[in-house]
Amino acid sequence: MQTSDVWDNPLVSRYAGAEMAALWSPQRRYGLWRRLWLALAETQHELGLTAEDGITPRITPAHLEQMRAHLDDIDLEAVAAYERRFRHDVMAHIHAYGDACPEARGIIHLGATSCFVTDNADLILMREGLRILARRLRSCIAALARFARRWKDTPTLGFTHFQPAQLTTVGKRATLWCYDLVLDLHEVEHRIAEVKFRGAKGTTGTQASFLALFHGDQVKVRELDRRVAAKMGFDSVYPVTGQTYTRKIDSQILDTLSGIAQSGHKFATDIRLLQHRHEIEEPFEAEQVGSSAMAYKRNPMRAERLCGLARFVTSLTVNTAQTASMQWLERTLDDSVNRRLVLPQAFLACDGLLRLYRNIAEGLVVHPAVIAANVARELPFMATETLLMQAVQRGADRQQAHEVIRRHSLAVAAAVHVGGSNDLLNRLAREPLFSGLDFSALNDPRLFVGRAPQQVEEFLDEVVAPLGISEADDHTDPVAV
Repeated sequence: MQTSDVWDNPLVSRYAGAEMAALWSPQRRYGLWRRLWLALAETQHELGLTAEDGITPRITPAHLEQMRAHLDDIDLEAVAAYERRFRHDVMAHIHAYGDACPEARGIIHLGATSCFVTDNADLILMREGLRILARRLRSCIAALARFARRWKDTPTLGFTHFQPAQLTTVGKRATLWCYDLVLDLHEVEHRIAEVKFRGAKGTTGTQASFLALFHGDQVKVRELDRRVAAKMGFDSVYPVTGQTYTRKIDSQILDTLSGIAQSGHKFATDIRLLQHRHEIEEPFEAEQVGSSAMAYKRNPMRAERLCGLARFVTSLTVNTAQTASMQWLERTLDDSVNRRLVLPQAFLACDGLLRLYRNIAEGLVVHPAVIAANVARELPFMATETLLMQAVQRGADRQQAHEVIRRHSLAVAAAVHVGGSNDLLNRLAREPLFSGLDFSALNDPRLFVGRAPQQVEEFLDEVVAPLGISEADDHTDPVAV
């Protein structure tokens, strides 16, 4: 039996995937810190901090070898003890790393400020997190593409203001959800490309400490910045920083995650509405319970959960916007606690909602008979636009014809509301404005979907396919919901 007497973050235990949870783990973060200290020391050694002149620190190959040997054996209990003494998390880790590498203790963090490890590590984690989300988006797009192609020809009621409107197709509606994700993917890939490295900038971003270490050699200081970035997988650094990189970067990335959440909320809300109409439903397992009291219920719990996670993600953008706007001069520390909370949880929640999105999209249950019945009930109203166009083509006054249709439509709607039948087309057939038109051809709903089937094909071939996303992709990573 599992027991726990401390709060467990449900983003980790219930929603996010293992890959994203591991990305934001203490082991990953603090392992990155040590790799950053190693990259800094290696580059300082390469650029000449090897002389024994009594002024320049001497970094030896033995120092570096010892640092490399202890990148991941992090004693978190020792770190916690140091932090209780120093009240400083980075200094606690420096001392713990120094204990593991006693010969290198004196050159760890040389010339650096805390943000050398904290900011650079966060940039690495966010870029990797965006790459995970890009893969999730591609999986969801593939699932929706398959669904759209399968159902591209199936007429269904379109809705404006959640009132029946001109017909569309089941597949065409899916392209609307899919295109939102395509736009999100473009934005994520743009952000991945734009993320730079803070680099080795020193306490207030002036690189004064490194300039002192290299005896005023500005070329070496610039090269230090470039080489450390390259060692950590970046081909460029932010050109200027204070002590931190500008917090607008966090805000821009959270806006991107919010965009994904907005798309997810829209999709999940539509599924909830369609499930209410019994037209399309989310997956429901053989032993799944819809309600503890009402055993007959089949609630759209996945879509509701997706909406909840999406709402959480969008709410976090306020925090990063405030942080970006409220930093004083070269930096203040009031950003720290917010970033510890917001950045990991935004990525975890976004990962969770995309896992749900894919699960729903891959398992959508369509009820064609219900959809057809709903279409048939409203089809006479849908046909009136075609009648209007045909009457005008024969020379009728458009406004006069519109008024005739409006008057009869309202009368029929009132009759239907009290149990009457929809005899709109019979009424209009008796109107002189529409005499001679072929009303028998108006009973086929496929005549009223416009170019919807063709639009689906064009969208999949011209928008989705160029992204390198195959509708036949088999995404095998497990999704627990």
